[in-house]
Amino acid sequence: MRYYALEKLINLHDGYRKTFKIDEYHLLLIQEEGERFLVDAYCPHREHSLIDATVFGDTITCPHHRYQFHLATGAVLERTEEPCQNLRCYPLVEEGREVGVVL
Repeated sequence: MRYYALEKLINLHDGYRKTFKIDEYHLLLIQEEGERFLVDAYCPHREHSLIDATVFGDTITCPHHRYQFHLATGAVLERTEEPCQNLRCYPLVEEGREVGVVL
């Protein structure tokens, strides 16, 4: 397992979203209401990008089929079609003046 720096803390702000590709991982870093989350960049339902997803509180809603997931746990909160897997979430690690992930 290795630490990967994603972003400098000074660059983070509410409304921040950025995708990262690390090996086979496609990640989305989000900051809303002072909270930071790192999740898979694609919805587990049909693999649509979550870069334009709606984030409200601790819920992210896929813009394509309106599936909702809990940002901290990835649990499916609402579905509009067939069942799907939970959204994968990753713990963020602050190291110095950066935020990153251990993969």
